[in-house]
Amino acid sequence: MATFLYKLGRTAFRRRRLVALLWVALLAIAGVGAATASTPTSSSFSIPGTEAQRAFDLLEERFPGAGADGATARVVFKAPAGEKMTDPAHKAVVEETVAALKSGSDQIVQVTDPYTAHAVSQNGSTAYVSVSYKVNGMELTDATRDALKDAGHDAQGKGLTVEIGGDALQTMPEQGASEAIGIVLAGIVLVITFGSLVAAGLPLLTAVIGVGIGVSSITALANVLDLGTTTSTLASMIGLAVGIDYALFIVSRYRAELADGRDREDAAGRAVGTAGSAVVFAGLTVVIALVGLAVVNIPMLTKMGFAAAGTVVIAVLIALTLIPALLGFAGNKVVGRKQRKGTAPAKSDKPNGGTRWARFVIRRPLMVLIVGVLGLGAIAVPAASLEMGLPDDGVKPTSTSERRAYDALSEGFGPGFNGPLLVVVDGDKATADRTVSTIKGLDGWAAVTPATPNKAGDAAMITVIPKDRPSSTATEGLVHDIRDATGDDVLVTGATAMNIDFSQKMNDALVPYLALVVGLAFVLLTLVFRSVLVPLKAALGFLLSVVAALGAVVAVFQWGWLGSLFGVEQTGPIMSMMPIFMVGVVFGLAMDYEVFLVTRMREAYVHGERPGEAIVTGFRHSARVVTAAAVIMIAVFSGFIGMDDQMVKMIGFGLAAAVLFDAFVVRMAIVPAVLALLGHKAWWLPKWLDRILPNVDVEGESLATSTGEPDAARPDLVKV
Repeated sequence: MATFLYKLGRTAFRRRRLVALLWVALLAIAGVGAATASTPTSSSFSIPGTEAQRAFDLLEERFPGAGADGATARVVFKAPAGEKMTDPAHKAVVEETVAALKSGSDQIVQVTDPYTAHAVSQNGSTAYVSVSYKVNGMELTDATRDALKDAGHDAQGKGLTVEIGGDALQTMPEQGASEAIGIVLAGIVLVITFGSLVAAGLPLLTAVIGVGIGVSSITALANVLDLGTTTSTLASMIGLAVGIDYALFIVSRYRAELADGRDREDAAGRAVGTAGSAVVFAGLTVVIALVGLAVVNIPMLTKMGFAAAGTVVIAVLIALTLIPALLGFAGNKVVGRKQRKGTAPAKSDKPNGGTRWARFVIRRPLMVLIVGVLGLGAIAVPAASLEMGLPDDGVKPTSTSERRAYDALSEGFGPGFNGPLLVVVDGDKATADRTVSTIKGLDGWAAVTPATPNKAGDAAMITVIPKDRPSSTATEGLVHDIRDATGDDVLVTGATAMNIDFSQKMNDALVPYLALVVGLAFVLLTLVFRSVLVPLKAALGFLLSVVAALGAVVAVFQWGWLGSLFGVEQTGPIMSMMPIFMVGVVFGLAMDYEVFLVTRMREAYVHGERPGEAIVTGFRHSARVVTAAAVIMIAVFSGFIGMDDQMVKMIGFGLAAAVLFDAFVVRMAIVPAVLALLGHKAWWLPKWLDRILPNVDVEGESLATSTGEPDAARPDLVKV
């Protein structure tokens, strides 16, 4: 592989104009496709194999239109202290609002009058108007949203407190500012790392091009493949992360080859042949993790995983071809000004920071290992109390109208009113009436409505209002109690039940997903390192860093520790997708750092250095670059912590913490400590396995012979 990539790098360097033109053309084609494609809609959310989904499907079949996934809104009215919503003046304001809403948009299906729909609280302080729409929230027009806001604003000015909840006003979180902050911080780190604006700009430029092609392609194919509006979110995040990383490693190796006296074309070829080999295998581990999301069997996650994997493939191809082409255009500007002018100080034998740290770890490997493992273990303790769910309006900041509407409904109608359960009975009215009696014999409900049969009389709906809030364990227990107390012809659905089933499905899929991803990556890393213990150590270290990151997420978002520091106003369960999402994303990044750091160690080891010396060599050449890559990723992910959306905030915090733990504790401390303790045994491979495994030559050992250059001509490969 190294020889092939070496030739590819040299070809891209020589044919740089053609290569650059091809990538620009691909970006233009993808951009035109995205611009001319129809606006993508939110793809339908389904959870195959769950009771909530079966109930939803039965609802669609027996009650046509009742289970439609159109947007909803609740306009909540609260009377001033000492007054009631049934007062004539307040009642007139509400009726005016109902009339305004009905005439405000042709996308509205129904607007309920609270005085005829029994939507006034018992104490008369609160009332709400339910608004149903024909389309989902992402398809609502601006005029429809404005009409909803204006109706609420007009009522607000007439003496009532008015808040609007539901998903009608929800839009995709604005990520542009966060991504821009991350890119700016990444640029600063790259300038400090390389000391050259050109060298710093190349990873940013190529990462943006890769993400542009990937996201534009997703947008262009969104309606054809039913990808939905959320599919590009993961692709953008991962594409930006790995795009910068991969380009960073190749540019860094190119500069190292130039420093060793190579001519520019040969340096580009060798950078792609060595660091590029690591990029290929690092990219494969990320692709495995993302494609593996199909194991969960949730269509939305599967599509997100495949789309993000495609963006990673683009990032790898760009690193292997466009980077050497741009290095050809950059000329000597890729190195610092002093080096170009020949005034840079000569290479010093003085050890750099990576060398000093590696020697410290080698002298005290057991102490470093114990401190690292115990430290991460302590941070991971809260993960044992992990409670999973999906956040609702109750965890939004109190500054939002959705949160205030949620609180007003909870206060006026009870905390369970925001999460009603919909019980669907596959049977006649007698069966439905028996089901109502059975449910009333259980604990944990605040209200149970009479059964509502369909026109054919072969099915019925029952609404159950829990006593507790939707995300509570008591409400989850009520769902399970209803299911246990009724027969197979009674199904429970609704947003709350869907969230419970979704969380359970995520929990059940976590172990198979881990087994698949870690197992395939173990095989891949065995090929790369030709070792059994090194891949095993890499996988165990990754698991430790992920569990520690989950512990930090639980401590902040579920327990509320340091919550005010991170803008967490309301604690609650951890997003159901968080564990699997973190495994998929962090595994790819962790293996990036593992491959780039340890391959340089193996490169030194196979050329004759002793195990301890190889560790020092690996850190001397790679620690600075891996550190820069990790800092960039932490900065990118931390940018999302400042957003109002609780899910985005949680994802940003979790990923930033995971990269921090994995890069600086696992890869920089635990990994060299374990390798130092193992010595030569770290690189042991059974002879029978050595014979059957193909030699992928990630270290570039074949480059010396293929280019007719003896090893002695390479200062970085001189045997010790």
